Amino acid sequence: MQRTTSLGMMDSASLHEPDRSAGDRDPLPSLPPHVAPGPQAASGPLGRGLVGPRAEKAIALALQGGGAHGAFTWGVLDALIEDGRLAFEAITGASAGAMNAVVMVDGWLRGGPDGARTRLEAFWREVSVDADLPQAQRTVLDGVMSFWKKTPAGAFWNALASPYTSNPLNINPLKRALADTVDFEALRRDGPADLFISATNVWTGKMAVFERPDLTVDHLMASACLPTVFQAVEIDGVPHWDGGYLGNPPLYPLYHGARSRDILLVQINPVERRETPRSPAEIRDRLNEITFNANLLRELRAIDFVDDLIEDGVLGRSNAYKQVLLHRIDGSGGALDDASASSRLRAQWPFFLQLRDAGRDAATAWLAQNYDAVGRESTLDLKAMYT
Repeated sequence: MQRTTSLGMMDSASLHEPDRSAGDRDPLPSLPPHVAPGPQAASGPLGRGLVGPRAEKAIALALQGGGAHGAFTWGVLDALIEDGRLAFEAITGASAGAMNAVVMVDGWLRGGPDGARTRLEAFWREVSVDADLPQAQRTVLDGVMSFWKKTPAGAFWNALASPYTSNPLNINPLKRALADTVDFEALRRDGPADLFISATNVWTGKMAVFERPDLTVDHLMASACLPTVFQAVEIDGVPHWDGGYLGNPPLYPLYHGARSRDILLVQINPVERRETPRSPAEIRDRLNEITFNANLLRELRAIDFVDDLIEDGVLGRSNAYKQVLLHRIDGSGGALDDASASSRLRAQWPFFLQLRDAGRDAATAWLAQNYDAVGRESTLDLKAMYT
């Protein structure tokens, strides 16, 4: 049995205040005829959020970014929605995790649980390509692959490849894919769950967290802006880079932004690999994984530290501290163990389906083993993660 964790409540004023403009976008494609429109918002005994008809317990989701490996998270979400026993009150995410979060909430808003599953599949299909797909789709793939293959560690090997010279028009096909998939105006106005999307403020070097009532496609592009590929995305005149540098995903917004005590982390970057990288590609891959896990591990260490202070009587239990129950679904022991970090560039549909199925299997196994603990105790051993 894992003990309850806790952390002091954060000041919501620390969240970055982003641009509220929606921008131009193409007409939104409709849901399939068999998917009925969903509720504008859900509330009731489980509170506000993505609440399906079979929901029994509410949780908050924390979705890690990881390029094409985000298809694993798609599978996790697909299985959790299909199971139906969990409601999702709030979601935090970075990069691909942020995209999964926004697409899911948008789909749920317009089609309920079925709409969320349909939208997630449609999004991943749109950013994938097969040899028999039309040239327009292959053009999207080229941009997406370029977007995903430039890892943070890759900056060391690509110092001369400035996006201001190599991509002077700042073309990003992923932006169009999101704009075509998500109704950001409806999301801001009626989104049934809270969203917290991280990015990195280039000027200050601090994390920026954008909230659902403010989100536009530009905020998603900021969260996924790797500086070796794309020009910094300006929000209110301030340049931003990928959120994975400082919060992948950020946990602290959920301490004050969600009433649920349970946080489920969907992690796609391995913390441990019991082998020594030797080739340039292997070294780049491992540096990338370490970079994108570093701040998550710091947050988990801080949670555990404060909890120890409470248990030792150094800090008294009061309303200033929120009890948190932490859980995790990850790809260890499965497809992500065998997938190198560089495979984030693989945008073929069969690879996405492989990762989706692995995510579904992981979520199904987690539910079978840990569902009863939700609302009662943590199932994630924090010390084992960072020591």
